[in-house]
Amino acid sequence: MKQLIAGNWKMNASLAGSETLVRSVLDGLKTAPVCDVAVCVPAPYLAAAQRWLAGQGAVHLGAQDVSQHASGAYTGEVSADMLREFGVRYAIVGHSERRQYHGEDDAAVAVKAQRALAAGITPIVCVGETLAERDGGHTEEVVRRQLAAVVHLNGHCITEIVVAYEPVWAIGTGKTATPEQAQQVHAVLRKQLEAASAHADRIPLLYGGSMNAANAASLLAQPDINGGLVGGAALKAADFLAIVAAAR
Repeated sequence: MKQLIAGNWKMNASLAGSETLVRSVLDGLKTAPVCDVAVCVPAPYLAAAQRWLAGQGAVHLGAQDVSQHASGAYTGEVSADMLREFGVRYAIVGHSERRQYHGEDDAAVAVKAQRALAAGITPIVCVGETLAERDGGHTEEVVRRQLAAVVHLNGHCITEIVVAYEPVWAIGTGKTATPEQAQQVHAVLRKQLEAASAHADRIPLLYGGSMNAANAASLLAQPDINGGLVGGAALKAADFLAIVAAAR
């Protein structure tokens, strides 16, 4: 399968800065990348990003979240059908910051994945453990539980998702799991997916804990790491392009 490098801009960049970043990334891709590439921009910039990305196929548009509701009196929420109207290809669900700051549990994340799939959008399902959970020896238990909820609700189309392992202790901290640590967890997730589908090898597993230009190649060389969900490094075109170049 193709590797996937997806940039998660989080709540960063102005409208003008976003355009500069998108155009710099596009300019840097002189030839078609060997991997799939996506930028997950803040929701207010989706319409503009759709225009900036029009007429090319190298970079796909992604959203940072999607509502678990189809429509209705949910002020501030953005539905999957709304995202689809802006040409969104990917939607991040279950990011640790959503789980931590917005109280999203495993069941809510599973429904969000379901909503995205129903709209023809590929959910990037995030799983990962805190430092306390890792130190307590609960890493595998936590990520398996988080993924199990999504598999249980979406098992019939599980090959249409992307899974991102993001150790919470490595997000925005500058700390990164070693390639061996990341691979160990990715192998657990791959085995779990294989138990759910005979075509689990079609499901990309991304690493999402402070991947950067310096460590991308060693992480992406691991057998069960099929790409990256890139945070801070995605806000600098040169760094993001270096990670794309490291993909295979």
